[in-house]
Amino acid sequence: MPMNPDERSPDPLLAPERLQAFVRTYFDRGDRYLKILEKHPAPIYLQESAVLRASAARMKRAFQQRLPEVGFYFAVKSNNHPRMAGILIEEGFGLDVSSGQELEMALSLGAQDIVFSGPGKTGAELCLAVAHADRVVLLLDSFGELERLAPLAASMKTTIRCGVRLTVNPTGLWRKFGIPLHDLPAFMDAARRHSRVALCGLQFHSSWNLSPAPQIAFIGKLGSALAAMPAAARAQIEFIDIGGGYWPEQGEWLQAAGTDQGKRRQALGRPTEGHDVHYHLPATSIDGFAEALGDAVRTHLLSIAACRICLEPGRWICNDAVHLLLSVVDKKAPDLVITDAGTNTIGWERFETDYFPVLNLTRPSLEEKPCHILGSLCTPHDVWGYTYFGTDIQPGDILMIPTQGAYTYSLRQTFIKPLPCVITI
Repeated sequence: MPMNPDERSPDPLLAPERLQAFVRTYFDRGDRYLKILEKHPAPIYLQESAVLRASAARMKRAFQQRLPEVGFYFAVKSNNHPRMAGILIEEGFGLDVSSGQELEMALSLGAQDIVFSGPGKTGAELCLAVAHADRVVLLLDSFGELERLAPLAASMKTTIRCGVRLTVNPTGLWRKFGIPLHDLPAFMDAARRHSRVALCGLQFHSSWNLSPAPQIAFIGKLGSALAAMPAAARAQIEFIDIGGGYWPEQGEWLQAAGTDQGKRRQALGRPTEGHDVHYHLPATSIDGFAEALGDAVRTHLLSIAACRICLEPGRWICNDAVHLLLSVVDKKAPDLVITDAGTNTIGWERFETDYFPVLNLTRPSLEEKPCHILGSLCTPHDVWGYTYFGTDIQPGDILMIPTQGAYTYSLRQTFIKPLPCVITI
C-alpha cells in the first residue's frame, strides 16, 4: 500500500533556540550597524572585513593542521567585489577565476597566484592566461581546449603550467565540466606532444557540499586511477585541486516551499505550517571537513603522488561577511510592508524557498512575527520573507538580512531599481 505523502519522513525543523541565538548575535551589534547608516543611508551591502579575515584564518588553520602542503584559492564567482578578493589576497589566498573578466580583475589586484578554471574558454581568454603565465595556472577543461591552447602558447613562445579538470559525474549535467576520469591517461599523452604546455596538476569540483561525502567518494576513485598509472605519469603531478563547495556551518535554512514536504502539501492544496516553522539541513563544520578530507587525501592520494593539495573555497569564506540593510518605505496593511530595495540586489527569487531571518534593527525583539516583507520591484516575486524579528514594523525602520555574502552580490541584476552601494568596514 503506498505511503501517504504526509506520512513520509519530514524535513528536519530549525530549532527555535538555534535561530534565536543567530538573531541575537546581530541584534547585539545593532547599534553599530545603525550608526553606519548615518553616513551611508540604506539600502547598502555591508561588508565586514574582520569577519572575512577570521573565516580565512579559520579555514587555513583547519586544513594546514591536517595536510603537509595546502593552497587556498578564493572562488571569485561566489562574490566578485574587488575588495573581497583583495582582502583574501592579503590573507595569503590565491584566486580561482572562471572567465577572462575575472582574470583581468585578479591581475589588476596584483594577485600572484591564480588558477583559471571553467569550460568554454575563448581564444582571447587563453591568450590572456598565457600572457601572464608567471601568475596563472590554467585548468584545462577538454581535449579541444588543449588543442586550441597549444598553438597559442607556441606562437607566444611561452610555456604555461596547466592542470586538467576531471568530471565528477560523466552522465548528468555535471559532464559539462572536465573530462571523464578514464580519459586521463590519454589526455596526459596528448599534452606531452606540446612542448609549451606543462601539464602538472589535476582538479575536480563538487558543489553544494553539506558534508565531505561527495569529495571523499571521488578522492577514492581518483586514487585508484592514479595507482594504475605508470610511476612516470604520477611523477608529473605537482598539485591536485580538490575544489570547494563547502557549505556554511549554519547549514541550509528553508521555507516550507523549499522542502519536499512543503511541495507535496502545496501540490495537494493543504495549508502550510505556522509562520515560525522553518527547516534546517545541517552542514559539517569546517574542522569536520578538514579532518575527513585530510584522512581521505593522505590515504588515497598522497600515498601515491607526493604533491600539493589545493582548495577552492568560495561560499564558506564569504557567506557570513556581507549583510543587506534596507529600510521600510510603506506599510500597506498590518501584515504587509514594502522596502526601499528589491531582490534584484540578490539576483533571484531566493527567499520564496530559502529562509533567512529579517531583523528589525530599529525595534529589536527575539519574537518572530508574521508579515510579508516585500521589495519595491514591479513583480510579485520580490520577496524578502514572510516574518520579521521585532516588536513592530513601521515606515522608516531599518531591516537587516544577515549572511548574504555568497552568490548574491555576484548575481545582482540591473533591473528596475538601482543597486545598493557596498560599504566595507
